[in-house]
Amino acid sequence: MNDSPQPPPLEALTVGRVGVDLYPQQSGVPLAEVRTFAKFLGGTATNVAVAAARLGRRSAVLTKVGPDGFGDFVRTALTDFGVSARYVSTAPQLQTPVVFGELNPPSDPPLLFYRSPIAPDLTLTLDDVPWEVVETVPLLWVTGTGVSAEPGRSTQRAIVERRGRFGHTVLDLDYRPMFWPDIPTARREIGWMLDHVDVVVGNRTEAEVAVGSADPDEAADRLLARGVRLALIKCGAEGVLAATESGRWTVPACAVEVVCGLGAGDGFGGALVHGLLSGWEPHRLATYANAAGALVASRLACADAMPTAAEIEAMLCV
Repeated sequence: MNDSPQPPPLEALTVGRVGVDLYPQQSGVPLAEVRTFAKFLGGTATNVAVAAARLGRRSAVLTKVGPDGFGDFVRTALTDFGVSARYVSTAPQLQTPVVFGELNPPSDPPLLFYRSPIAPDLTLTLDDVPWEVVETVPLLWVTGTGVSAEPGRSTQRAIVERRGRFGHTVLDLDYRPMFWPDIPTARREIGWMLDHVDVVVGNRTEAEVAVGSADPDEAADRLLARGVRLALIKCGAEGVLAATESGRWTVPACAVEVVCGLGAGDGFGGALVHGLLSGWEPHRLATYANAAGALVASRLACADAMPTAAEIEAMLCV
């Protein structure tokens, strides 16, 4: 008989991209001139889980890695960050993705993805899914990238269908043009997801891909018409729009010196997870998440840069 105590239940499960980020140690120069790189844990769904854990939430990632040293690094790094690696499986014939960032310009660094012939996280199958967790976890986070290829597309569709908008079911639009053959395909596949989630977050470009409008209010209207109860449109220097059927709020941007824009959206996402689980109203949610994203933008790295609650509160007091 096993009398060991069971771990407390998860509060958030994120599904999707994981990888190893290699960031230049020389900022503002072309990739060809970079001499040294530093290694960090990365990937949108992964970073969001780390950011939520940094704020005290019990999170896990459903994803896949390759049978290589980088895969080992991913599992170890997740555990060190307090994120459960229980649902990180292995794709035997593939390699853990690597991403090179070029900090030129720092605000919007170009990315070079090594995910060929397909990334392990896009090979998730129905057999990889912890269905009881999907049905019961208070918050589920899925991404637009997750429906960019099969079999991951069908698996993520099955996940949100089984979920049935239970609890908080969040779609991060997460549009990356290099993962799609064209915008109409991305609009069709990401658009399908809108009818199965209740919270959507993305920037203006991602909103235009998903619903055909980059205007924040118009995009919010179209998202709410699809049954989304909370739409968050990130507008860069113009702040963040939070919209529900009952009201709209615009949160101004936080002034920071940008070191690396990568990961800022994921810091926003992790704080959003925390706020949703805390039951906060939309304006407070957007304000808190906006501050978290700004803090990440002022630092180098993604997962390692995710802020603590004390750091976010200090930013809000400035």
